[in-house]
Amino acid sequence: MAAVSWSSLAIAQDAADDPLLSDPAFDTALPPLEATAAPDEPAASEAPASDAAPDPAADAELAQPLPPITSADTVPAETAAVAGDEQTPSIRYRTETRGFKDVKLDGQFRDLSALVKDGSKAANAAQVSARADEDVKLGERLLRSEGYYDGVVTATVDPVKDRPGELVATVTAVPGTRYTLGSIEVTRAAPEPRQLAIDALALKVGAPIVAAEVESAEANVALRLPEQGYPFVTVGARDVLLDERDHRGAYTLPVDSGPKSRFGKIRVQGDPVFGVDHVTLLTRFDPGDLYDSRKTDDLRQALIGTSLFSTIAIEPVRTGTVAADGTEAVDLLVSQTKGPWRSLAASAGYGTGEGIKITGSWTHRNLFPDEGALSVAAVAGTQEQSLGVNFRRSNAGQRDRTFALGASAGRRDFAAYNAQTISLTGSLARQSTPIWQKKWTWSIGGELIATRETPFRDVVQDRERSTYFIAALPAQLGYDGSDSLLDPTRGFRITARVSPEAQKRSSGGFDGYGRLLLEGSAYFPAMESLVLAGRARVGSILGASRDDIAPSRRYYAGGGGSVRGFGFQELGPKDINNDPLGGTSLTEFAIEARYRFGNFGIVPFVDAGRVGTGSTPSLSGMRYGAGIGGRYYTNFGPLRVDIATPIGREPGESKVALYISIGQAF
Repeated sequence: MAAVSWSSLAIAQDAADDPLLSDPAFDTALPPLEATAAPDEPAASEAPASDAAPDPAADAELAQPLPPITSADTVPAETAAVAGDEQTPSIRYRTETRGFKDVKLDGQFRDLSALVKDGSKAANAAQVSARADEDVKLGERLLRSEGYYDGVVTATVDPVKDRPGELVATVTAVPGTRYTLGSIEVTRAAPEPRQLAIDALALKVGAPIVAAEVESAEANVALRLPEQGYPFVTVGARDVLLDERDHRGAYTLPVDSGPKSRFGKIRVQGDPVFGVDHVTLLTRFDPGDLYDSRKTDDLRQALIGTSLFSTIAIEPVRTGTVAADGTEAVDLLVSQTKGPWRSLAASAGYGTGEGIKITGSWTHRNLFPDEGALSVAAVAGTQEQSLGVNFRRSNAGQRDRTFALGASAGRRDFAAYNAQTISLTGSLARQSTPIWQKKWTWSIGGELIATRETPFRDVVQDRERSTYFIAALPAQLGYDGSDSLLDPTRGFRITARVSPEAQKRSSGGFDGYGRLLLEGSAYFPAMESLVLAGRARVGSILGASRDDIAPSRRYYAGGGGSVRGFGFQELGPKDINNDPLGGTSLTEFAIEARYRFGNFGIVPFVDAGRVGTGSTPSLSGMRYGAGIGGRYYTNFGPLRVDIATPIGREPGESKVALYISIGQAF
């Protein structure tokens, strides 16, 4: 009755306010509200059983106290039901596509398809339909990404006739007409950077509107303008207005180029590893040069190459200083975070004739700032032991120039000679590193050597120990046109070495001679996974006979870095004990076929070499070795295992030679 009363009041109020609702005759005809009785309650026997509401007070179970919450069963009812099932029913289905091959999207669609990715089974038909719906959305996105903006993708899931429990899901693409670029416009930029942006986009009117190509072109704008004096360029959101009448799109790209800039000063912050002066020494630009982000990246790489930082960041900073030509000076802020300066390193290798060799070193890379490193290295091997100390100043007064001093003492016991040597060395060089590979490298230096050696001679069996005092001025020039320092696949390398030397023997006599060596290698990618590699090396010693030269300064051939198949220094003239004598000329060749599959590789190879007693290299009497190697490619270079045998083996020569090391043979 309350609802009726509120309604009557509402109507009465409305009637009082609105004359159209006020009708006295109608109101008189209505019975008075007080006379209107509510309908009689039905008898208990007449009320439907389903409509009868139980009396809560009469329910004895509800009157009982609730059980403690800690004793309640926390497993949901439906979970408990599922747990009883031994296996969830499933259906099988296959996926078919139509129309995607016509636009060369079938492979990409299948790679991303929910139907294909989730296999060929589902719990029920609804799950297959849900996957098909996802694939419809995927197909439409792929079509639009290739310029088919009117494309339609549909999917059906149907039972396979006469095969209960099996479905076929068919995804069909109707690409429609492909949209092309009708116009290309760059806005918000001054004429010069606008033209630079258009050139960097490299989009052409009439070309299909392909999302990946458009995004790549826009990324190229953000890359190229900072290389041409605009470090603060901002690329806005593109707008493509499609015209369905001629299926062309009007492409517009807003570009805020920022000010045209020139290099200003260097600023440093963070850990005080390098000051402004040393950072400035590493730059390849001068203040006032037009800003070029490639030169900024080059400076970043040079700082990374020092191995003294855990992180390094360089960002251009506006100064507000504007030159007469309208360009603004931009400072470079170098943020430094110090990294570990001390390191321990070790390596191991094995070669037939060389035995096992283990090398370890300790280095402090900045003991004498800036970039003054001290290292101590030791070699422990079955045929060689040594200890050395080396000081190295990197970027010494000039970028990429290294000054080094070293002292070492060691013992070597090879088939060709036994030597106990003390040496002092010094050099000034420009060399490549795994991080910073350089086209041109060079070095000049000096060596002072005192060595006590036991040579072998042709006609006597007794070993005559002699002491040699040697002074040398070695120099080297190299060109590296390959694509990698440790694992080249294309290009070539050439290296020339010359070392004028003077020698004083304890047995009397003074000798002057020159050691010359020329080496070249080339790399050709014959196939995607096959590289053909070749190497040639020739050497000559002028001015002295072989027997007057200290055995350790002669030329030898054979071993993992020379002619494989022969032991270390095994190839060449020998004495009556079949021990190597060395020579004054050298000729070597090698060819490899480097086949790679994944992180592994197989390398068949043939090597050739000759050691002569004359000073002129020759091809007469060449010896050959052949074998096969395995490679395991890591992020720092390939691990190499080679096994080879000499062709036309002579008495005393190795039957099989094994070599294990890091990096390619050449």
